[in-house]
Amino acid sequence: MTLRIAVAQLNCTVGDLPGNVALILGAVREARARGAHLLLTPELSLCGYPPEDLLLREDFYLACECELLALAEAAHGIDLIVGHPLHADGEAWNAASLLRDGRVVASYRKNRLPNYEVFDERRYFAAGSAPCVIKVQGVRVGINICADVWGPDSVLAAADAGAELLLVLNASPFHMGKHQQRREVIGERVRESGLPVLYCNLVGGQDELVFDGGSFALDDEGSLSFQAPAFEARVDVLDFADGRFSSEVCVPRGSVEAEVYEALKLGVRDYLDKNRFPGAIIGLSGGVDSALTLAIAVDALGADRVRAVMMPSPYTAQMSLDDSREMVRLLGVRYDELVIEPAMHTFARMLTPLFEGRPEDTTEENLQARIRGMSLMALSNKFGSIVLTTGNKSEMAVGYATLYGDMAGGFAVIKDILKTFVYRLCAYRNGLSRVIPGNILTRAPSAELKPGQTDQDSLPPYEVLDAIIAAYMEHNESPHEIIAAGHSEADVRRVIGLLRRNEYKRRQAPVGIRVTQRGFGRDWRCPITNAY
Repeated sequence: MTLRIAVAQLNCTVGDLPGNVALILGAVREARARGAHLLLTPELSLCGYPPEDLLLREDFYLACECELLALAEAAHGIDLIVGHPLHADGEAWNAASLLRDGRVVASYRKNRLPNYEVFDERRYFAAGSAPCVIKVQGVRVGINICADVWGPDSVLAAADAGAELLLVLNASPFHMGKHQQRREVIGERVRESGLPVLYCNLVGGQDELVFDGGSFALDDEGSLSFQAPAFEARVDVLDFADGRFSSEVCVPRGSVEAEVYEALKLGVRDYLDKNRFPGAIIGLSGGVDSALTLAIAVDALGADRVRAVMMPSPYTAQMSLDDSREMVRLLGVRYDELVIEPAMHTFARMLTPLFEGRPEDTTEENLQARIRGMSLMALSNKFGSIVLTTGNKSEMAVGYATLYGDMAGGFAVIKDILKTFVYRLCAYRNGLSRVIPGNILTRAPSAELKPGQTDQDSLPPYEVLDAIIAAYMEHNESPHEIIAAGHSEADVRRVIGLLRRNEYKRRQAPVGIRVTQRGFGRDWRCPITNAY
């Protein structure tokens, strides 16, 4: 007997229970029209993921229960598996329930609660232990939720309970290489259990996290039978019979640059749309970071929702102005030039009596950045658009960013992108169509806060800097291990010292999109006062 399954790769919004129910019911209608017997939705699709401390509120569980019952009444003519928070037996659970004929007929409680990287589910949920196997169209179907399949126990328990097929609800956030990691893990579970697996993943941006979708199915021999596109909300239908899936959808994944670029676009679009910002404001510098941020914003939002502002000082090179003007012409965005020299003179007159006898130093450089930050925030206040900051991960690591200056803003688009990867993303975007002028990509990076300044005046080459940051921050390697890998002790000690000393800045930085296995955000929690 053939079981026709619909997979709803949904873009849910945390806390928008009526909106999420509407998305699910839209998927129900489409699945039903395409002859599906069963519709599978992502983890916690009813409330969005991760709901964080909403899960500490009793009223939140009551609201979720009301919406779940309303959903059950509305979703007739098809079996529906929906993810939702459940409060029962004096505990809170990450659950998935089968809705059939207006009722909740079975519920599964997530067994493995992740408490690593960006996850802290043990703060909110109790761990389930029992398998859940349901019969749909004559097929015995087991249910798991996300982290359950990252170990064998829950999968084997479903197999021992008689499952012929395993359905997995997921809210698995994107980072580089994550899709291949998922495929390898699910392949191991198939080999261990003999169960074919259908993996349904959430899609969309939620603060610093981006969920990439990319739902897929492996048959009972581990062969890929279905692969949904990444970064796209959609409903797909596949047939299951005799341990095999049948589907016409098997879309290959893109290059790492393509996937990261799509993740950044989706993160920007959803952050602005879900928080109801009318548009974005970006301070251009003529450098590569602001150029990439502008390109992403325009691709995500459309040129009509993006405003670029160039704020030259006496140290801004004519090339920076020319390149910025050329880029906004290519992209078609609103562009303003706001000269900050008068403000610099005003601050100098104000502060000269207090600074008497002291030479100029980074104080005056930071004033320029803060004048720019203040100007951008004034535009944000007046017009309601959000300022997108342009700092990259290399700068965030070593503190080469000014508090209340270039760090001023509401959302940090490339906060988790190392400088060397910024150039790779620019090359990828220009490969689609040229929008970033060549000079921006070939000139030496500079903050242009004093004459002749370049980043490498006071930092190792970015290839060296980024390698040390990745080793220490992303992979937790010790200074001795990094030095043993071939880096000079002076460079390693200096970079790690800068990274540690600038934790106070990162605590005050805007939230930004995570695309690596470890970003400066939910999964980086280091003390500011730290003598280690």
